[in-house]
Amino acid sequence: MKKTSLIGGIKENFPSGLVVFLVALPLCLGIALASGAPPLSGIIAGIVGGLVVGTISNSNISVSGPAAGLTAIVLTAITDLGAFELFLCAGIIAGLIQLVLGFVRAGSISNYFPNNVIEGMLAAIGIIIILKQIPHALGFDKDYEGHESIFDNGLNFGYFTELFGAVHPGAIIVTLVSVGILIAWDRIHALKRMKMLPGALVAVVTGIVLNQIFKLTGSSLAIQPQHLVSLPVPQSLDDFKNLVTLPDFNGFTNLKVWIAGATIAIVASIETLLCIEASDRLDVQRRITDTNLELKAQGIGNLVSSFIGGLPMTSVVVRSSANANSGATSKLSTIIHGVLLLICVLSIPVILNLIPLATLAAVLILVGYKLAKPATFKHFWHLGKFQFIPFVATVVAVVATDLLKGVGIGLAISVFYILQGNMKRAYYLSREKLDDADGINIKLAEEVSFLNKAAIKKTLKNIKPNSTVTIDARGTSYIATDVLEMIQDFANIRAKEEDITVELLGFKTSYRDYERDEDSHILVTHRRAM
Repeated sequence: MKKTSLIGGIKENFPSGLVVFLVALPLCLGIALASGAPPLSGIIAGIVGGLVVGTISNSNISVSGPAAGLTAIVLTAITDLGAFELFLCAGIIAGLIQLVLGFVRAGSISNYFPNNVIEGMLAAIGIIIILKQIPHALGFDKDYEGHESIFDNGLNFGYFTELFGAVHPGAIIVTLVSVGILIAWDRIHALKRMKMLPGALVAVVTGIVLNQIFKLTGSSLAIQPQHLVSLPVPQSLDDFKNLVTLPDFNGFTNLKVWIAGATIAIVASIETLLCIEASDRLDVQRRITDTNLELKAQGIGNLVSSFIGGLPMTSVVVRSSANANSGATSKLSTIIHGVLLLICVLSIPVILNLIPLATLAAVLILVGYKLAKPATFKHFWHLGKFQFIPFVATVVAVVATDLLKGVGIGLAISVFYILQGNMKRAYYLSREKLDDADGINIKLAEEVSFLNKAAIKKTLKNIKPNSTVTIDARGTSYIATDVLEMIQDFANIRAKEEDITVELLGFKTSYRDYERDEDSHILVTHRRAM
């Protein structure tokens, strides 16, 4: 792979880092608000996710920060413990557990996530992004930024009535102008070449300028403060110190703190591994992340974040998707986003508070479209129902419930189809096919388990007297004992009684030879029933 200089790397990744920064800023604040934590705790987690996790991890696309998937857990824990300072101890415990998981190589479980489920999760996240950003785009921000659930209390038609009744023309204008700028930057070649001036930055600046013009002219189109980014603005060093909360280490003697820490570690690790798999698929160079190193990086990140008053974090799909779609080529983009968060929060929060949420909604809506574009659904449709059904089921389940439940449902359906396909491959012939065959050839699958017993039994049962049967196990490395006994009983007992000629190919000499051993070799034997 061609090496890139540091300056070249910054030039390539600064635009994507800037886009992720703009996306992450309101998400960090919104998730902190929803978690019942101090506003700055979300920003701290975002900074640590960029600078610490981004430096240690070898993922080139993934971005870490406070996650909506942990919101309910964090809110419940803070409420039960009665103090955010005690909760920070749970974050430290979660970090330590993730470090242990990394060292025991628990990251390998990510290898068992099917591609159709991961792609379904990405498409669902895209749909959720679009649905959750439409209210911001229309100037109706009832939900906190970063909330990812669509049906919290069932399908509420009153919400939609309220939404369209509260449409703000100024927000719509800002959204449409921002979308136009982003599309132009994506499609006009001359603009795409301006790497250091990304379309998202132009859209944000344009959104600020438009809203300031509305305000200065006294227009009713002016967007109100509740529809703008809202960062805490410290007036002095003492004010800033008061925004940062340090852990109360007495929490380590509290059993509830340990339970909360273990819960966070498990959920955060699963979400991280899912996001890493998704991020690797978004990487145009298809580089593979070391998931065990990622768990260690997340553990260290949660330790640092909790020690300085930040929320627990995971690798996050929304920010990672924005990063990939903005052209990131290395993890330098993630680090740049962390640096920008740190600099801007310390120096220019007043300017950041001028950004309309409608502009950021435009950025995220386009990110969501790229994740859930119709071409993805068409691709899985052409792959057949065994790929398409788990993919669509994952999309629907993630949108209707949440990420972990949705992926769990998608995995269950994928496993069902895998088992069904495995059972069919083991070998089943209908009576009609057997009647028409001059010689019956049964070729066993590479692995024949107890799940295949019914199919093989039915095939053997349908074989008529005076037939010639070849059972080929030359490509089989494992046969369950009960299946092997059934085949031997057929060859040695029933075949003799019904004058069936049986040839067994590739069967090993004893049951022990079929123990699961990757180094074992198939011994080919020939036997004819007498």
